[in-house]
Amino acid sequence: MLVALIPEFVAPAAPGVIGYHEAIEPSADLLDRCGFFVPHYLGPEPNSHLMARMPKLERAQLLTAGFEAALPFLPPSVLLSNAVGVHDAATAELAVGLILASLRGIDDASRAMTTATWIHGHHTSLADRRVLIVGAGGVGSALARRLDGFEVEVTMVARSRRGTAGGPDEVAAMSELEGLLPSADVVVLAVPLTEETRGLVDASFLARMREGSLLVNVARGPVVRTNDLASALQSGRIRAALDVTDPEPLPVDHPLWRCPNLLITGHLGGNTTSFPPRAIRLIAEQLRRWRAGEPALHVVAGANP
Repeated sequence: MLVALIPEFVAPAAPGVIGYHEAIEPSADLLDRCGFFVPHYLGPEPNSHLMARMPKLERAQLLTAGFEAALPFLPPSVLLSNAVGVHDAATAELAVGLILASLRGIDDASRAMTTATWIHGHHTSLADRRVLIVGAGGVGSALARRLDGFEVEVTMVARSRRGTAGGPDEVAAMSELEGLLPSADVVVLAVPLTEETRGLVDASFLARMREGSLLVNVARGPVVRTNDLASALQSGRIRAALDVTDPEPLPVDHPLWRCPNLLITGHLGGNTTSFPPRAIRLIAEQLRRWRAGEPALHVVAGANP
């Protein structure tokens, strides 16, 4: 009988499921009998390379929305699915937090506490701002819902235009992005990393952002050209809040650490208490489909039978 190898903290209680500790490599026997594999999420080293040692592997389920790092290790006959929906709530929450912290000077107040300095000043409110969300998938849509009560004007951008023009379901096309940037007060990146989105935010993109606007990245670090962003921040034209960077993690001597008008968090987007229960629900459904011979959900590589 083929087994499913799943990190123990998200392993459903089901026959044939082997929960493995993220710091311990499964035995050669288990690798040989593995038909369903979930690479670990937070461990000492990535372990997607183990797929090459699983001759009977049929399906792999990631615990991340991003999947590019696993592709080099994916055997030709294996279906790969990403974790659609698992991190939407947590990442959208963080995006709201980064926006509020940056606009209201919460990061500056936190730093001032270390010197017992009382800071009182005038800040920009999120209310009445124009928020441009680049990426209308799970995270982008979850963010739009959470912004609904903040009295903001939200515009979403996806690969292609959809919805009713001027209606609440309207989504602009990526080809319109250049014309939307100058009117946005906050620009949030929530796109997957693809060949089309790699380096999307370059010097030209940043130059079109309005002076004093805020860039928030909860997508992937390489969506932004780091040197171009550093130059824009040093000029004082814009502000930024980054949960992801390129490179990641940032070396201690990286210029971004010294940039003004910048808030950095260490890729905190999905790693919250909301993650395990959502991951377990998804894995349980994918396991059921695998055992029943049904098509997998959220396939990003390979083809369903």
